[in-house]
Amino acid sequence: MTILQAIILGIIQGVTEFIPVSSSGHLVLAPELFGWQFSTQEAFVFDVLSQVATLFAVILYFREKLFRIARASIFGILSGKPLHNSQAKLGWLLLLSTLPAGIIALLFKSVFVQSFSEPKAASIFLIGTAIFLLTAELFKRKSRPLSDISWKDSLWIGFFQIFALFPGISRSGSTISGGMFRGFNRKSAADFSFLMSVPILFASGIMAFVDLIQMPNLFTLLPVYMIGFLTSGLVGYFVIRWLLAYLSQKSLIPFALYCLAVSLIFLVIL
Repeated sequence: MTILQAIILGIIQGVTEFIPVSSSGHLVLAPELFGWQFSTQEAFVFDVLSQVATLFAVILYFREKLFRIARASIFGILSGKPLHNSQAKLGWLLLLSTLPAGIIALLFKSVFVQSFSEPKAASIFLIGTAIFLLTAELFKRKSRPLSDISWKDSLWIGFFQIFALFPGISRSGSTISGGMFRGFNRKSAADFSFLMSVPILFASGIMAFVDLIQMPNLFTLLPVYMIGFLTSGLVGYFVIRWLLAYLSQKSLIPFALYCLAVSLIFLVIL
């Protein structure tokens, strides 16, 4: 992987991590489009590290909200009242939402790593993202605020994050759709989706670090990875700002149509 390739892939990751069109799917399909050849491990580690970069973008954007959640949660633990207010409750629900995907990822890691070398699979899974988005928009129900979230809602949205372990299924798309299926408005569903990415992407980063230090060409690839990391995080921050403003007023359907178009184009090419 060259520096130019890392920058291009970092931009793709930063744009598509939060826009519900599957960053992992694009990172699998882009090298195929450009004719780049990476090993399965090299591609997987770069993908996860660039996702961790967008984690820092989330932390930076939601820093005040995350600080309030963390402070309330810690105070609740120390006082023996872990659910003493809405912020503390939200903190525990965010952790709860990560359990389904976290458990499945640990049990079947090799399956998901292998899927990152299958461009056809990523193209097909993009159709799944489109179905989630279209279904969420066409059958959306009442508009619940985020303050109304319960442990059942949290687990339900967390279940939808399991699908995103495959390239082509958007993490933000599946979890935002899951939230809308529970009656939350787009903005509330997106807020919870981005906040719940913090613990799951942190865990993914630890796994990627373990894989990274075991790579035989670590010192050759590390500078390249860092450039991709910084590019992805910077782009991701500005995309979060734009997307949340967009979702407060507009539909997910354009993203669904985009996923369908990209999927069909690549299936024809492949």
